[in-house]
Amino acid sequence: MSSTISASSDLGVVATVRRGLQLSPAMLQGIGWTLALAVVATAGRVVVPVVIQQVTDNAIMADDGPDVPVVVRVALLALAFVLVAGLASSAVNIRLFRASERGLAQLRTRTFRHVHDLSVLTQNAERRGSLVSRVTSDVDTVSRFVQFGGLQLILNIGQLLMATVAMLVYSPLLALVVWLCFTPMFVLAPRAQRIISRAYGAVRVKVGVMLGAISESIVGAETIRAYGASERTQRRIDDAVQDHRADAIKAQTFTALAFSTGMAFSALALGATVVTGTFLALEGHLTLGQLLAFLFLVQMFTGPVQNATEMLNELQNAVAGWRRVIAVLETPLEITDPADRPRPAGTPRPADSRIPPGSPLPADSRISPERRGSATTRAASVEFRDIRFAYPGGPEVLHGIDLTIPPGTSVAMVGETGSGKTTLGKLLSRLMDPTTGQVLLDGTDLRELPLATLRRRVVLVPQEGFLFDSTIAENIAYGRTPHSRAEVEAAVSELGLTGWLATLTDGLDTHVGQRGESLSAGERQLVAIARAYLADADLLVLDEATSAVDPATEGRISRALSRLQAGRTSVAIAHRLSTAEAADLVVVVDAGHVVEVGHHRELVARGGVYARMHASWVRQTR
Repeated sequence: MSSTISASSDLGVVATVRRGLQLSPAMLQGIGWTLALAVVATAGRVVVPVVIQQVTDNAIMADDGPDVPVVVRVALLALAFVLVAGLASSAVNIRLFRASERGLAQLRTRTFRHVHDLSVLTQNAERRGSLVSRVTSDVDTVSRFVQFGGLQLILNIGQLLMATVAMLVYSPLLALVVWLCFTPMFVLAPRAQRIISRAYGAVRVKVGVMLGAISESIVGAETIRAYGASERTQRRIDDAVQDHRADAIKAQTFTALAFSTGMAFSALALGATVVTGTFLALEGHLTLGQLLAFLFLVQMFTGPVQNATEMLNELQNAVAGWRRVIAVLETPLEITDPADRPRPAGTPRPADSRIPPGSPLPADSRISPERRGSATTRAASVEFRDIRFAYPGGPEVLHGIDLTIPPGTSVAMVGETGSGKTTLGKLLSRLMDPTTGQVLLDGTDLRELPLATLRRRVVLVPQEGFLFDSTIAENIAYGRTPHSRAEVEAAVSELGLTGWLATLTDGLDTHVGQRGESLSAGERQLVAIARAYLADADLLVLDEATSAVDPATEGRISRALSRLQAGRTSVAIAHRLSTAEAADLVVVVDAGHVVEVGHHRELVARGGVYARMHASWVRQTR
């Protein structure tokens, strides 16, 4: 069964942050020195209240009148402390920015790698825009918090602790009054945090939906215009934007209420301090300087409490983004490398299995004489052994398939739409794994082959060859290993594509545009064939794509495919029976069963399923 990516991880706030930091260990590099500098930076803020108290009591209110030298000395000392604190604060900023960028780069890389390692079924179950948003905008929310909110959180916690210690030194009673004023807020904060957390979680989900709708409409713009569906598409995007707007306003409303509550409790604490402190000063328990210093300390205390609302906003947004990223990373991989799977002690790792050089082809091979003469040791044998497969939530679509393909054989898999032939091709290239049974390459289960070896030995040429926004040469050279310009030119020549390239203004340097849209479907297929030729694989899985191209391009594709397949085992998912006519072996798939196997002439003479399909195809092509 296919894994699905959950909308968000269900971890709590603290657990989410802890898990996020585990995934980005670079964020915590040198954190001890950063915290030490943060202590120095916050300690510098306590200097001002202390200076005010000292100047007021020992200089301005001195028994012998104002003492200017004392004021100067204290002011200069305070200036030195403030400068040191400023330098420490700058160092904290720099260290946090560097560490956070390293950690976020780790998180992006890890998430991107995991998305690519997910099975095709898992990827297809998720909107592309939503997947992209998890690697980009969701990580960006973490970035904003770590670099700004996280910095403020560290400094504000230090400031809160410093202010509390200083208040206790000046007046434990007044410190108790301040804490009592904020107690209701501290009690209500966890509940408010949970509400805001859910609200921002909904916002991040709506961002993914919105980006998915927008990206899909951009990619499908041609179809939307062709069918006059612009207004309906616009309404769909408008609905996604409005849904995001409604949830964002809801989250911001909760944040604003929390901010207003913090302001109210801050005003209450300041008022209670003024009233209580005045009485204590009148009774001689506090000097004027101490009272003034305490009022400054209250401001230092209430500042972080008020800022906590904004930081709570950033934190919840970041946690919501972190959860969505973690949900991707927690999605189990179905297509795994055997080297990554745990094995009992002493069990050897699987080796790269292939036919030894010079080994003769099996006697029962149906390879034609001309192909047998060109066969090389690159050809691989294939075996489907009791293969069963069911798509997630659906019925079984392949039912106990057994099939052996000798090395060097060109195979055409034919069948009606939905018969299961495309599914067999995906299993053969290990884009999916069977529910039960084995797919063997030279006698080795594909699941036991290292993925690097598998991708080197098996190459899929899809029906729509995907091209990157670059030149034809760079697209041909794209693969597991880099290829030189000379190798690209040699491949084009050997495949007989030089004449086609001569019709293009810039030849190999022609830019193909986004997704290869500057080329026709057939031309994109030619580039994909040349790319596969350079990959030099043992086994080719071809999803035929010549049904919608002009005769000249079809001829080029057929000739290029013939040269690509020479000396290799190839399995073509045949949509046109002309491919089956030229194949060494025809495999007929019907309703998830292999019902016939043989050469084209044999199957036509047999008068079975293939004969009826071929007769129907001949009538349609006349």
